Amino acid sequence: MNHDTIIEPVRRWVEQVVIDLNLCPFAKHALINGRVRFRVSEAVSEDQLLADLLIELDVLSNNESVETTLLIHPQVLKRFDDYNQFLNVADYLVEQSNLRGVYQVASFHPHYRFSGTGPGDAENYTNRSPYPMLHLLREDSVAKAIDNHPDASAIPTQNVRQLRKLGTEKLRRLLRQCAEPAAK
Repeated sequence: MNHDTIIEPVRRWVEQVVIDLNLCPFAKHALINGRVRFRVSEAVSEDQLLADLLIELDVLSNNESVETTLLIHPQVLKRFDDYNQFLNVADYLVEQSNLRGVYQVASFHPHYRFSGTGPGDAENYTNRSPYPMLHLLREDSVAKAIDNHPDASAIPTQNVRQLRKLGTEKLRRLLRQCAEPAAK
């Protein structure tokens, strides 16, 4: 598995969707400063992915220069329902590792679907990504970012409004463009 061909579209997605659409106003600073770790898991089972998750939690615990990790797992949990169920297991692992309140796991998946939405609803694109991935965040960084934002509670509503305005077809095309190999 060539990790660069997996990381490249995820990096483009972070730049062109997450940052350019301002879905997360906190992402740009971490990316520009080289504090985002892009890690590809070769896991083909949930147990292997949990082992990789533990490794990444350890990396964050021992490396203050890493602000956040995107643990990309293209070979496991391809079905969103399976992925969604796994999130409970990932949160349990964080808790059992005595890291609750230190780290949190955010979720991104190519078929992400919020409860109560249709599969084609634009708002699902706030969490749709080129590959399934677990986003590991430092709780203290999240708290600081929220405290320093003029109205962090409005971000989800603004995102939904903006994505609905852009429309599902444009969002689908943008995500597809991120996933395509870059022109040389």
